[in-house]
Amino acid sequence: MSFIDKDLLSIQEARILMESAREARESMLTFPQEKLDHIVGVLAMAAKEMAEELAVMSAEETGYGRWQDKFVKNTFICETLPKQLDPMTCVGILNEDHELKTMDIGVPVGVIAALTPAVSPVSTAIYNVLIAVKSGNPIVIAPHERAKKVTGRLLNRLQEAGKSCGLPEGAIGYLKTVTTAGALELIHHPAAAMVINTGVPELCKKAAESGKPYIYGGTGNGPVFIERSADVRQAVADIITSRTFDYGIVSAAEQYMVVDSVIAADVKAEMVRNHAYFMNSEEEKMLIDLLWLESGTADTEIMGRPADWLARRAGFEVPDSTTVLVSEQKYISERNPFAKELLCPVLAYYIEHDWMHACEKCMSLLVNESHGHTLVIHSRDEEVIRQFACKKPVGRVLVNTPATLGSMGATTNLFPAMTLGSITSGAGMTADNVSPMNFIYVRKVGYGVRKAEEFLKLTNRADKGYVAVPEGKNGAEDAKALLKQILEALSKELDEK
Repeated sequence: MSFIDKDLLSIQEARILMESAREARESMLTFPQEKLDHIVGVLAMAAKEMAEELAVMSAEETGYGRWQDKFVKNTFICETLPKQLDPMTCVGILNEDHELKTMDIGVPVGVIAALTPAVSPVSTAIYNVLIAVKSGNPIVIAPHERAKKVTGRLLNRLQEAGKSCGLPEGAIGYLKTVTTAGALELIHHPAAAMVINTGVPELCKKAAESGKPYIYGGTGNGPVFIERSADVRQAVADIITSRTFDYGIVSAAEQYMVVDSVIAADVKAEMVRNHAYFMNSEEEKMLIDLLWLESGTADTEIMGRPADWLARRAGFEVPDSTTVLVSEQKYISERNPFAKELLCPVLAYYIEHDWMHACEKCMSLLVNESHGHTLVIHSRDEEVIRQFACKKPVGRVLVNTPATLGSMGATTNLFPAMTLGSITSGAGMTADNVSPMNFIYVRKVGYGVRKAEEFLKLTNRADKGYVAVPEGKNGAEDAKALLKQILEALSKELDEK
């Protein structure tokens, strides 16, 4: 019986992929924006044709979420993202100021090494490929072990579609032998110009230490504040919609509710009307045990599961119609079991006396485990909204919208994205909804508009013994005179020192 070392096989595969991508980059550097746009359109159409099939396959392979919601995400990326990308210029001349005589030139950064998650494998991979190609960059993806089949199925099709419209071989690559060693080889390979990690926290530190520009779609599940002026019915409906979408597997979803005490009774009543289940202390303890929260490590097998399934698994009964499980909390303790990112329909629920106290509570929650990913506020008081937007340590603030859909740009005009940066210290270079503009650098061009002697006069260099070029007619004599003056000036400066 022969023994195959999967790590060594994966590392070798990664090296081949990166070298092939490096060669593809040379070809792609010659592509104008128009050709890249055409290829993006072909790739998006190919992915859209498989959107439903891949959604079903994703839910079955990973065991996470609802295929119907994954189909929504896949379709959103295939339809909305290309529309947003179409008018954008990423490579070539971005801006030209004829009056100032300057230009900005967009230049692809090079080969992108991408880590994709198990929670949204298809939509993330489609999105990564489209924004990479739009910006003229090859991309090599390390799929999550739990989603390698569905990711491979997608990328095989995109490779075929790309080849049909002139995309060079190697421009879209992926690891077929999926191991951590192989993923790390992609990250550290000399050809990798940038690393993008969407929802693979276990490799965050290694990627950050790679020395490459690094984009991290960070840990989420942040707070939502319902302020007293809010439309309570709409706010609760938005939160329930968001927290139950794909059974809570999306990182941007709300995890903590902070409610103004003036409207707390109305909010709770509306929550119950929307089939939220408020747990008693015994049920809460059973759920904590199920989620392994006290140990500090969440059980990945219960992520992306419906609320009634979680309750039964924990050992207590809830109605089949239950949408979310709610734990009422009085304060944030140092050992708060709900501080970890919970990728399932569970909410921690706090009541505060006013928006200022709620502001402090949200700040505490943001710096706890959500790493400043996303904050939501429901309010009709513009001053309160602005206070939250200006003061909070967070990558994005969403107003009167479901966090899951608003963060990705479905119910807001934010850039349609599946990689949402956070402000995690030392882990990621941007808090943006990541776009192809994050995959380029801008080359500056400036035409000369002033003569050197004009500038030298402005800086009073004559005071130090330097002189402007003499204006004589005889070039040779002028040069000799200038050289003599320069030598005399330098000699004088040395004597003074």
